[in-house]
Amino acid sequence: MKGKYSGITIGMSAGLIAVASLAMATGNGVDMEQYPYAPSLIQWEKSAAEFTEPETCAECHPQQYEEWRGSMHSIAFQDPIYQGELKLAIEAVGHDVAKQCEGCHTAAAVVNGEVKGAGLKDLSPLAMAGVSCDVCHSIKGHTHWQTPTHQPENGSMILSPGKEVDGEVILTKFGPFPASEDCGEGFHECVESPLHLKTELCASCHQVTHYEKHTPLEMTYTEWKNSTYAAKDINCQDCHMVDLETFKRSADTFQKPVRGEYHHYFNGANFLMYALTEMAAKKAGDEELAVSARQKYEMAVGRLQAAAELDIDPIYRDGRLAEVKIRVNNRRAGHNLPTSLTNIRQMWLEVTATDASGKVVMSSGHIDEKGKLPEGTRLFNSDGMGENMHFALDPWEIVSFSKHDTIPPKGYREVHYGLSSNSSTPITLNVKLRFRQANQKVAEKLLSHVPDDMHLDVIYGIKEVPPVPIIDMVEKTLQFETSEK
Repeated sequence: MKGKYSGITIGMSAGLIAVASLAMATGNGVDMEQYPYAPSLIQWEKSAAEFTEPETCAECHPQQYEEWRGSMHSIAFQDPIYQGELKLAIEAVGHDVAKQCEGCHTAAAVVNGEVKGAGLKDLSPLAMAGVSCDVCHSIKGHTHWQTPTHQPENGSMILSPGKEVDGEVILTKFGPFPASEDCGEGFHECVESPLHLKTELCASCHQVTHYEKHTPLEMTYTEWKNSTYAAKDINCQDCHMVDLETFKRSADTFQKPVRGEYHHYFNGANFLMYALTEMAAKKAGDEELAVSARQKYEMAVGRLQAAAELDIDPIYRDGRLAEVKIRVNNRRAGHNLPTSLTNIRQMWLEVTATDASGKVVMSSGHIDEKGKLPEGTRLFNSDGMGENMHFALDPWEIVSFSKHDTIPPKGYREVHYGLSSNSSTPITLNVKLRFRQANQKVAEKLLSHVPDDMHLDVIYGIKEVPPVPIIDMVEKTLQFETSEK
């Protein structure tokens, strides 16, 4: 009996310690001993083992390097839109808060203490490499349950690039598959990591909460977790680390890719940054990177155009055409459509109805010459709200959402448009589902705040902010009779 009760006592004590530890990490702050880089929740198992630059990795992994080069991971820190936002954040709330962003956009440089603010001046190649090879392959584990929200957020990963054994530095790289005998070729040891096949690997940085309140800002992981993709064990890697056709197969059939089908593309919807990367590469005379960026651009556009479908049906009342119902289906995105900064992203319906003479009888969602959408446009996005319950746009101000109208995986949203005509001739309806990274004013604001050492003209050949490009994800044209037969 004594042993039994001693075990209970020890278990209760351990439980109380755990509860006390969690209590320190809840509320408006975090346990700074556990998370010394807060509000970034990275942990670093510090040793004499240093992080490795991507160019070193390329010596043994040239294909993976070329796939990664020009990807969103590789340009995560050099992205001028990100840098403009980072500068604004530092001006508004200070660099200590902005470390939350840097912890995911250049994790190795944050734990090394190299990044001191916005801009690229005097930074090492490792810092400039953003989400480099060694960041992902040094992830030993995560602390998702220990965060203030008890779920992935704000970089809640454990980095361990290596260790010291009997005075010897051993670099350690974690990967998804069993290590072969010659893995690492004496440069590093290889450790099989089941985590690298799971969405939880990506969740640390693709789930973002407010730096102080820990309320949701970007909930890509949660969107996936609540979806049929999670139920079918289709993870981020199964759609974003494969080519376009394999992505379609993963989304349509829930068939997981085989080992040889995975690539280091990390391709999503951010076609704008691929276009900018191509411009920068051409200006620098790097034709190989320009070609790679163009391929990634086309892949991103292809993903957008494969993501959604439109169903359009007329509705008649008293024998006359009264309205049309447009259903927007999220066909292939394993998270909501759109995702990430849903208060910035714009996905909307552009609708035009004309009669037999070509006269426009109804229109909605047409952008004006200044890049502005008209009132009443049907947007599938979110509206952020600050502590004063008023509209907020900047992520350091948003503590909740007054509207969240994105489309869940394999789900849909329906929109009704009133549509009537005195004519007896058919109505022709053209519908487009359109997407852009941000509205024109937001883009101009962010790019106008790019740090001084990032001259857009010098890097990209941009002298003024161009119109934000728009992708037509789906377009359909149908004809309806004005009278029900």
